[in-house]
Amino acid sequence: MFISANRAGARRSASRTLGAGSVERVVGVGGVVTAAALGGGAAVGAYRLLNARPPGGRERWVRKNNRGREVTLLEGPAVTLGIAAASLLAPGLPARLRLAGCGAALGAGAVGLYDDLNERGAAKGFRGHLSALARGEVTTGAVKILGIGATGLAAGALVRRDPLDRVLAGLVVAGAANVVNLFDLRPGRATKAAVLGAAGGVLRESPGGLLTAAALGAAAALLPEDLGEQAMLGDCGANALGAALGVAAAARASRPGLVGLAAVLAALTAASEKVSFTKVIAATPPLRALDEWGRVPKQGDA
Repeated sequence: MFISANRAGARRSASRTLGAGSVERVVGVGGVVTAAALGGGAAVGAYRLLNARPPGGRERWVRKNNRGREVTLLEGPAVTLGIAAASLLAPGLPARLRLAGCGAALGAGAVGLYDDLNERGAAKGFRGHLSALARGEVTTGAVKILGIGATGLAAGALVRRDPLDRVLAGLVVAGAANVVNLFDLRPGRATKAAVLGAAGGVLRESPGGLLTAAALGAAAALLPEDLGEQAMLGDCGANALGAALGVAAAARASRPGLVGLAAVLAALTAASEKVSFTKVIAATPPLRALDEWGRVPKQGDA
C-alpha cells in the first residue's frame, strides 16, 4: 500500500495544471532538445530549398540592411516554416498547443511576409498605421496589425478556456509578435532578444517549453546567416517567432501572469513610439556588447 501511494504521488508530481485548465505531462530535457533540433533542422532545410529556387525570382527577396548591404528576406519564411513544422512534429505537445503554435507562426508570418514584399504608405509605427487607417488609408502595416490581432485571438482561444483568459492570451500572442519585430533593426538582434526574453520558459520543461524550444531552435539555426549579413528575418520571421513564443507563454501563465505579460508587451510597444531602442542599446555598454557580438565588423574595425 505504501509503495502504491508513493507511485500515485509520483504520477501526480509528474503532472501540472496549466492556466488553460488541462493537466499536461512535464517533459524532460530530451524533449526540449528534440523540439529545438526539429525547429532548427526544418528551418535550415527550408532556407536551402528557398535559396535554390526563390519564389518569384531572387531579386524579389533582396533588400538593403542598415549598412547598405544586400541581404535576402528568405530567412523569414524559412524560420516560419521551421517553427510550424516543429510545432506539428515535436513529441509531447498537446493537440491544442500544437495547433496554436503552428497556426500562430503561419498566420503572423504570412501577414508579415505580405508587408515585407508589398510595403506601401509613409506611415511608420503602430500609432502611425492606425492613424492612417482612421483616415481611410489602408497601409500594409495596418493589414499586418489586424492580421496579427486576429491570429492572436484565434491562438488564445485554443490554449485557454475562460473567455477573459482567451482575450488576454490573444493580446500576449499579438504583443509578442510585434515586440520581437521591433528589435529586428540590426543583424541578429531580434533572435538575441527572443532568446533573452524566452529562454526561461524552456527551463520549466513544460509543454510550453517544448514550443519555446522549437521556435528558438528555428531562429538560432539561421542566426549565422543573419549575423553575417547574408539574410534577415524581416517582419515575416520576427512576427512568426514572437507569435509562437507568445503562445507558449500564454499557455502556461496564470491569469495574473497573462495580465502582467500583456502589460509589459503593451508598455514596450508604447515606448517604441517615443524612444529608439537602438539608441538605448548603443548607450548601454553591456547591451551594446551583446548586440554587436558575432556581427561582421565594420570597415576599419579589428
